Amino acid sequence: MERTFIFGVSVSGDNFTDRIEETKHLTQNFANGLNTILISPRRTGKTSLVNKVCDNFTGNPKICIARMDIYDCRNEYDFYNKFATSVLKATSSRMEQILETAKEFLYRVVPQMSISPDPTAGYSFSLKINPKDMSSDEILSLPERIATKKNIRIVICIDEFQQIGDFPDSIQVQKRLRGAWQHQKFTSYCLYGSRKHMMENLFQSRRMPFYQFGDTIHLGNIPTKDWITYIQSRFEYAGKKISETLAGKICTAVDNFPSYVQQLAWNVLNETEAETTDKNIEDAIEKLLIQCSPLFIQQTENLTSYQMNFLRAVCSGITDGFGKQSVSEEFGLGSKSNISRLIKSLTNKELIDRDKNGIIISDPVFRIWFKRLWTTGNKIG
Repeated sequence: MERTFIFGVSVSGDNFTDRIEETKHLTQNFANGLNTILISPRRTGKTSLVNKVCDNFTGNPKICIARMDIYDCRNEYDFYNKFATSVLKATSSRMEQILETAKEFLYRVVPQMSISPDPTAGYSFSLKINPKDMSSDEILSLPERIATKKNIRIVICIDEFQQIGDFPDSIQVQKRLRGAWQHQKFTSYCLYGSRKHMMENLFQSRRMPFYQFGDTIHLGNIPTKDWITYIQSRFEYAGKKISETLAGKICTAVDNFPSYVQQLAWNVLNETEAETTDKNIEDAIEKLLIQCSPLFIQQTENLTSYQMNFLRAVCSGITDGFGKQSVSEEFGLGSKSNISRLIKSLTNKELIDRDKNGIIISDPVFRIWFKRLWTTGNKIG
């Protein structure tokens, strides 16, 4: 039976909600070979959007999609191994073709192939790229050389791209990537990641190599009106009923963050006998806070008193003017230079963000949890 609401992983099919304009925009970029950068906070559905658009090109003989997640890459050569492996797998339909392509385009690499005894697991394939015998240009030009030979275009989608910023000698690595990729005619890139601040630093800072690398799409939250239709349909699918008003309350409780809407809606569905009540919503929110509490405790347990005080100030509704004497004294923020350091450190930790109105708590559920902690002194869960 199909799951009614999905959260914590990328979604597809009927669980993918709205994003009509973003899907159209990204599809056009892929079709026309434009480099794309997706930037948004966590839990807003970047991976689901990219996967949906990639699936739309399945069966297109002229456009090949290579997908990779570099979350576990810790250095330049981890990246090169995953990059080359992903490109070879995407451009070859059989194991024999992968080996042939690797031999043709990577002269100094001996591919390692292993076949699982479990027929459902298929095979695993890896390249043991040695920094001593492999140039970065040979790896980074691989998709372009394959695309030229096969008369196709390749789109490479790289998730968790912000990891590049943590590599040793990161700036030089970024320069090598940008230098190779910017001249490619038959290969384009879709770069996205879960850490908004780091992605903005990589792509929107004039001093960084990837500045103005491509079309930047800022992914916002899905409007309540689009969520309501979806939520009501999923409740109906489960044999239950929820009013427009209460479906809207689910959305506004978590600021329309897609993953949180799905998770809270699932909690509400489980609390509902036949038709949802306000009490069901309240109980579901409490359950959501308990579910998220271990993560939030981990995020706050090593914060300094100053950092905790700054979060208290933001939770109180203060968005700017933190250096004013009245604000600084009320919340114990210290000097103006200390406040600047607090903003920088909490932004790097992805606990706060800046919008058109000033400083905000990035995560709407964390905001509820932290305000409860601050006012009662008790951790939830």
